[in-house]
Amino acid sequence: MSTVRIAIIDLGTNTFNLLVAEKSGSKIKRILSTKDGVALGLGGINENSIAKDAIDRAMKTLTNFCAIGKENKVDHYFAFGTSAIRNANNAQEFIERVWQELNLKIEVISGAREAELIYKGVCLGYNFVENALIMDIGGGSTEFIFAGTNGIIKAHSFEIGVSRIYQQYVFSDPLTPDDCKKIIDYLEDETKGFFDDISCKKLIGASGSFETFYKLASLQDFPEDTYLAMSLDEVNKSLTAIIASTQLERDKNPLIIPIRKKMAPIAAVKTKWIIEKLNITELVISPFALKEGVITEIDVN
Repeated sequence: MSTVRIAIIDLGTNTFNLLVAEKSGSKIKRILSTKDGVALGLGGINENSIAKDAIDRAMKTLTNFCAIGKENKVDHYFAFGTSAIRNANNAQEFIERVWQELNLKIEVISGAREAELIYKGVCLGYNFVENALIMDIGGGSTEFIFAGTNGIIKAHSFEIGVSRIYQQYVFSDPLTPDDCKKIIDYLEDETKGFFDDISCKKLIGASGSFETFYKLASLQDFPEDTYLAMSLDEVNKSLTAIIASTQLERDKNPLIIPIRKKMAPIAAVKTKWIIEKLNITELVISPFALKEGVITEIDVN
């Protein structure tokens, strides 16, 4: 049975993620993972464009990721563009530059495909014994996947990411009740009807912001490759504190990665909204999402 070393690069709207792993048959061995807050969507996402300085940041990060791959003797690279790239009028220009300078091919995926891969990633370490809702909070989009014992029941990728909201409105520091209402009204309008036939008590947060919520509640790093349940009291305490925090307080907090320092309150409002909307009683945080879902599909035989 052959073994290959692969690199998965998730070019998110806020964060670029790199996973290097070995795959032999169905066996997966993680070698390393890292991330960089590129903020690809800043300065242009609501105009369907990638700003020049964002492209420069992206090229710097991708150059570094390719160097890491070379150091770790990667055989194959798989790079995926999501919301900011799939909606940008100048996406092809960016994709061609990456190919020419780094010999890296970016596959731009649809929101539906993104949701499917997130589900497959979560399923690597989570067994659906009851219906649950997966939520993946991105900078450009947010995916909701309602799933149960027989697989996906319904799923949708909404272009309601935190970077879009952050750049669409002017907010107070810290957020006021009116700011929170503004965000919730926007979310209700954009997702209208999707949750009408969804009934479940468990929310599965796919990595990203949810790991930050855990870190702020527990005052420790999120343990790698571990699925963790948080009590609703812990969750609500963490979300309330983030929403009430000032930018200066977040800037000084080492538990929040730089790219999330600006937008964490929006992610917290969004999570609190879905918990209250569906009367969620339990949150499980999945360390796996899109990039792990990609690995499940790679055939090395």
